[in-house]
Amino acid sequence: MSNTELNCLSLSCPQPVIQCKNLIEQEAPSVFTILVDNDAAKDNVVRFLSSKGYSAKSDQIDGGWRILATASDAQPCEILTDEELSSVDSSICVFITSATVGTGDDVLGAKLMKNFLATLPELGKSLWRIVMVNGAVTLAVEDSHVLEELKALEAAGVDILVCGTCLEHFGILDKKAVGETTNMLDIVTSMQVAAKVIRP
Repeated sequence: MSNTELNCLSLSCPQPVIQCKNLIEQEAPSVFTILVDNDAAKDNVVRFLSSKGYSAKSDQIDGGWRILATASDAQPCEILTDEELSSVDSSICVFITSATVGTGDDVLGAKLMKNFLATLPELGKSLWRIVMVNGAVTLAVEDSHVLEELKALEAAGVDILVCGTCLEHFGILDKKAVGETTNMLDIVTSMQVAAKVIRP
């Protein structure tokens, strides 16, 4: 049994995930632990480990979390498998950086964002993923004026990734009501493999 421990305390997104990725690729340990110091990092690491075929158990410690990663019997997979990559040949990734569309009037911009999200289903099966960063993460929380539209998109099979660092910055990580907490590695990968990236 490996005693490897990754000390990722004080590391910002996406470094904890990248350190896990590097360790798995270089050593493929059956068991290891990771130390992180915030909820967003914990969520991102746990989700990444799951995608790589590991089960993850997190325990709170002084100053953060200790995550125990244990390889499952299932064959680990990549962040995006070859099959997933081929399925996104015509995929569209929507990259949203603000709670409003455009500048000039925030009330109008909020209405335009609601209309934009409500119209996205018209893209059909090409609509693959929505990535939300900076002020856009405020749209994914409880009482958001577009929560209904986002939940409908998620129910239709659209991936919604919400930046964990941004949620932490605005102090709303515990209020997220739709989508998966994500990190910059997932965001960059999404934009790299998508056939098209659009912004409102």
